[in-house]
Parts: sequence; C-alpha cells; structure tokens
Amino acid sequence: MNVDLFDFELPNDRIALRPAAPRDSARLLVLDGAGTRDLRVTDLPGQLRAGDCLVFNDTRVIPAQLEGLRGEARIGATLHKREGPRRWRAFIRNAKRLRDGDTIDFGQGVTAMAGGRAEDGSFALDFAGDEPVELLLERCGRMPLPPYIASKRATDARDAEDYQTMFAAEPGAVAAPTAALHFTPGLLAALDAAGIGHTTLTLHVGAGTFLPVKAEDTAEHRMHAEWGRIDQATADRLNAVRAAGGRVIAVGTTSLRLIESAAGEDDVIRPFEGDTAIFITPGYRFKGVDGLITNFHLPRSTLFMLVSALMGLDRMQGAYAHAIAEGYRFYSYGDASLLLP
Repeated sequence: MNVDLFDFELPNDRIALRPAAPRDSARLLVLDGAGTRDLRVTDLPGQLRAGDCLVFNDTRVIPAQLEGLRGEARIGATLHKREGPRRWRAFIRNAKRLRDGDTIDFGQGVTAMAGGRAEDGSFALDFAGDEPVELLLERCGRMPLPPYIASKRATDARDAEDYQTMFAAEPGAVAAPTAALHFTPGLLAALDAAGIGHTTLTLHVGAGTFLPVKAEDTAEHRMHAEWGRIDQATADRLNAVRAAGGRVIAVGTTSLRLIESAAGEDDVIRPFEGDTAIFITPGYRFKGVDGLITNFHLPRSTLFMLVSALMGLDRMQGAYAHAIAEGYRFYSYGDASLLLP
C-alpha cells in the first residue's frame, strides 16, 4: 500500500509534553460497533464486559540515552536492542566521527567500544567492566523520551516516574508501552470489580519504534526486531478467556504485536520467546486479539498502519480527524483510544 494513504495533518499543539494528572483522567475515544464516543479513561470498566482480559506489557524502560566523547568528538547514543550480556545495538548521533574499535567515554567511569556497524547505521556497543550494564546506565544514562517530546523540552526528574508504567518489572525497553501509562491501582481495582481480568507479557520496546517509514510502499519497509516472551501459563489463560466467550484486549501496540507473533493460523496463542519483527498493515487477519487500547500515533507511522488494519483505514482517518478537532492530546504522553472491531 502507498504510505501516503496513512498521512494526516496534526497541529503542533496537539503533541502532549506531559501526561494527564492523575493518569486515568486522560480522555478516551471509544470506537466500536455502536459508533464513536468521547469519554475518560476512568470510564473504561463500563466499556468492557465481564470475562474480558486486558494484556499489559511489563517491560521496564532503562535510561538508554547516553552522551559521551570519542577523543574530542561528542557522540550521542540511543540503545535500542540487547545483543549480549554487555553488548547493545545503538543508534549513534555524529556517527561520521566513529569507527569500529573506537572507545566512547560516557563519564562516571562508563566506557564502551564501538563496532559491528550495520546497514541501518547503528553500531554495537560493548560496555567495559564487570558491573551489570543496567547499573552503569543508572549512573550515566537518562530516560529516552521520544524525539517529538525531547525536541521541545529537556528530560527532567519527573520523566523518571512519568515514563514508566505501574506494571514495569522487566528492565530492557528504551521506550515505554505508553497505553499502560493511563492505568492506576484504583482503575485496576475498578476493572477487577467489574469482572475484567488482566495479565502481563514482556516485549522490550526498541528505539526503532520511532523511526519514520521512508519507503513509498509499505511492502518495502523493514521493521526492527524486538525481543519478547509469553510464557505457557499466560498463553493458556488467554486461550481460556476466548474459549469462554471473553475478549483478549491488548493494552498497547507492543502487547498486540507480541500476541499476534505467538498466535497460529488456528487462532491459538502459544508460548513465545525470541525476536519479532511483525509488521501489521491493512489486510492482515488478526488471530490472537479482539481489541486494543492505544494512544494516538504519528502520521505515516507503522503504528497508525496497525490500528488501520484493526479498524479500517477510512474509519481511523475519520477518528483521528475527530480527535484533532476535539482537542485530544497525541503521542506518548497523550490521550487514549479503545478500539473494538
């Protein structure tokens, strides 16, 4: 499909620079068989059914944005995928000043050797020493806010909490599964009281999620791989939910992509552990999920293509036009939508 089909005009002032407070006070655009409704995230229990199950991503964002020196050259690095105990793949700023074998000094006693430059321009970074890399990053890294926020304001202490979901447990993501940022213990209690269950899986979101689609046709775009895991107990539970007539509702496109990676053509979800580079565009047949809670995405992005595959391109273009006209807030710190095809 032509990528231009997924374009739309978004006013700059619709990009949220801070999340709603409290988190569950964000607006919620509901799209289902009954039409389109403007609600709040706190209204979510009344929009789902007893027996449904929400699936959250329990990945934890690490401080993956680094600034360092190679000699006198300033080098910026955004880690995006672990390749070994001490090796991370990273997108590099000022990469023309970096060669295989160069050492970058990130300060605080943290250094890494660059090597293994890939076709996409990224480098492998091998961190020196014996301390776990996660501890090194806590010393010298900062939260990797998306470029559409970071270009408008500096990262600060509030982001360390704001850009982490209440489910964050497994360190390894360099971007938050932002749909889950809207959830609070109080909202989860209300969902439980309504008979709506929840479970978790793990997908370590990579910085590739922010890369623009440069191809003119979707068939020519290549996704970056991300590591994920669904264990046997979670797969069994999700299959049981559907067998009993409930719906599996992914909270975030990351949860959806991993469930669909684990689901077979027989619509059975199986345990999964490894990399996925699944790219979902209109025409895709969904096999493991029945709905999605997600934020509002960038024009021409793989995520807007995904929601268009779930709900139909014309309907999503109309929904986004409605959201823009009604003042919804977009992107990672923005408002949410509930999509029930």
